[in-house]
Amino acid sequence: MQLGVNVPNFGPGTDPGVLREWARTVEGLGFDLLMVSDHVVITPDVAERYPEPFYEPFTTLSWLAGMTTGLRLGTTVLVLPYRHPLLVARMATNLNQLSGGRFVLGVGAGWARQEFDALGIPFTARGSLTDEYLDTLRNARHGQAEDTAAPVPVWVGGNSEAGIRRAIRFGDAWHPLRLPLARMRSVLTNHSLPAFAPRIALRLTTTTVDEPERPAGVGTIEQILDDLDQLRLLGADTVVLDPYQGDPQETRRPHAAWQALTTVATHWRTPS
Repeated sequence: MQLGVNVPNFGPGTDPGVLREWARTVEGLGFDLLMVSDHVVITPDVAERYPEPFYEPFTTLSWLAGMTTGLRLGTTVLVLPYRHPLLVARMATNLNQLSGGRFVLGVGAGWARQEFDALGIPFTARGSLTDEYLDTLRNARHGQAEDTAAPVPVWVGGNSEAGIRRAIRFGDAWHPLRLPLARMRSVLTNHSLPAFAPRIALRLTTTTVDEPERPAGVGTIEQILDDLDQLRLLGADTVVLDPYQGDPQETRRPHAAWQALTTVATHWRTPS
């Protein structure tokens, strides 16, 4: 099982130097995948949690591809209705080719109503648009079959039943975000999924977290390592750790996240 990291490409503490250091840290610690998120217009509903500066994901990952070697790069998640699907297919294919086949396209339907309004896209149609665009992406991938570069893997995000059905129909993997372990186990038991690549929280605590709905990745290092082991046993190909806790001021203090990642990487790599 591979481990990835969701890196904040936004917020008051984020700039090119910090993004460069994030990439060096993630790759240096031996993680396999670096992912970033997506917003196009930083409307008030977005800015509350993901404020400016917000670095566009394809641009950011293309830049980071040039300063990394074996690190895979991806989106968690690209809001698919925001861009024409043929443009997404072109950008994803080119980034995959230019990076030596290292790109993973994580997609979702989106949630920010004001951002949809600003882009002139009907919020209530986001689910049907996502399905339509995924179908277009799938057809575009079939056209890449004879290319020298392998088609870009598509991870479909979404914790709802509609999101799960979307992953089964269109995706190479289901990419749930910050769910409790029991919820993911239930979905995997009751659905036949193409593959499983969750994004979980990363919040280290000094005492055991006993909450019934504890999200995976929250707790002591022992709890987090057990979560990772349980996800491996459930068949996860990749688990993405998300150290961002929702306060934009955290981006001014990246060393706290780097220390948590160092702790996980050190213990996870150590043979038992």
